[in-house]
Amino acid sequence: MHSFETKAILFDLDGVLIDSTPCVTRVWTGWAIEHGYEPAEVVRIAHGRRAIETIQIVAPHLDSNTELREVERRELDDTEGLVVVPGASDLLNSLPPDRWAIVTSGTRALATRRLQVAGLPVPGKMVTADDVTLGKPNPAPYLAGATMLGLAPPDCVVVEDAPSGIRAANAAGMRSFAVPTTYAAAELHEATVLLRNLAQLRPITNGNGSLTIFW
Repeated sequence: MHSFETKAILFDLDGVLIDSTPCVTRVWTGWAIEHGYEPAEVVRIAHGRRAIETIQIVAPHLDSNTELREVERRELDDTEGLVVVPGASDLLNSLPPDRWAIVTSGTRALATRRLQVAGLPVPGKMVTADDVTLGKPNPAPYLAGATMLGLAPPDCVVVEDAPSGIRAANAAGMRSFAVPTTYAAAELHEATVLLRNLAQLRPITNGNGSLTIFW
């Protein structure tokens, strides 16, 4: 068993705490077909990115704000097959409320909706697509997460499932755990630690308020 000490954990949401892959795939596949794009490629680009940036990459000629509103409407309506990732509920329950936050590429409305459907707590501290102007792989979301918790970036560790999120964590100066839920393990090689699954993580709160994370 390995371990290291940190002060807080920043969790990505989709693919880390909840599995929304069926929803994401349906929404972006439908959008891609309607606009004449290859669905598999659009879905690949969309994972781990803010929706508006996916639209800007795939279809820069379209009005991204108009398309974003439509994509989000569909995402809010589509929750079939959304489930909690095994180990997520126990992991969150084991952490003091001031020692974790969610940093997601989804909007606040979408993140809240998915957490509620999954039955996970909506944290008091959450960085969403609405809170930053640059999404992952830019470090801005994770830097905002550290600031929200009142910590320096190196005092936070990130849990991610996407290469873009791992690159954001690296650029922010944070260590990262990767879970191969959405991408193959080989694509997550830039992470500090590659886990088999989320249930492998075992955080312990120390007397000084820091966390020792075992895996």
